[in-house]
Amino acid sequence: MDLKGFDQPGGRAAGDTRSVKVMIAGGFGTGKTTMVRSVSDIKPLTTEETLTQASVDVDHLIGVADKTQTTVSLDFGKIGINESLVLYLFGTPGQERFWFLWNGLFKGALGAIVLVDTRRLESSFRAIEEMERQDVPFVVALNVFPDSRNYPVEEIRDALDIPEHTPVVAFDARDRASSRDVLVALIHHLKERSAVALEPR
Repeated sequence: MDLKGFDQPGGRAAGDTRSVKVMIAGGFGTGKTTMVRSVSDIKPLTTEETLTQASVDVDHLIGVADKTQTTVSLDFGKIGINESLVLYLFGTPGQERFWFLWNGLFKGALGAIVLVDTRRLESSFRAIEEMERQDVPFVVALNVFPDSRNYPVEEIRDALDIPEHTPVVAFDARDRASSRDVLVALIHHLKERSAVALEPR
């Protein structure tokens, strides 16, 4: 992939490799941990804990009744897109009671992937609002579950009130190649935003 013009702020790892921090955000049970696990080149760090009876009135399991674990802090993974670009992935916790952790996780992030479960669009409203509030460029990734309906992308865009310039893509968080394609889509989006920012006004 040609990265010429990709001049957004980002650290440098060994040699001429650029390291970029990317957020993996979304609502409770949208597949954030699954994506980090499937795509990471290293064994990912996860902070999953078992859901207990004490969380029954706190964590709403509508649509994810089979979910038995939840992220309580963050997920962390790493993937080399090519020889010159490494992405460090930070997965956010999805439950409202852990949202206070998001501000710290956003620090230094160049872009984000917002995972959406089309069966429960409202579960990712908060993540999208936070991206817009923090002015973090993002891609909306529709995680395809076995019983998900196949909605037209424009219908999803309208339902989520996503602007035209924000990419919306469907993928399978369990599949490494599919998850990697979403990350590549984010990099292309960042390059386009960078080019626009450099155009004369």
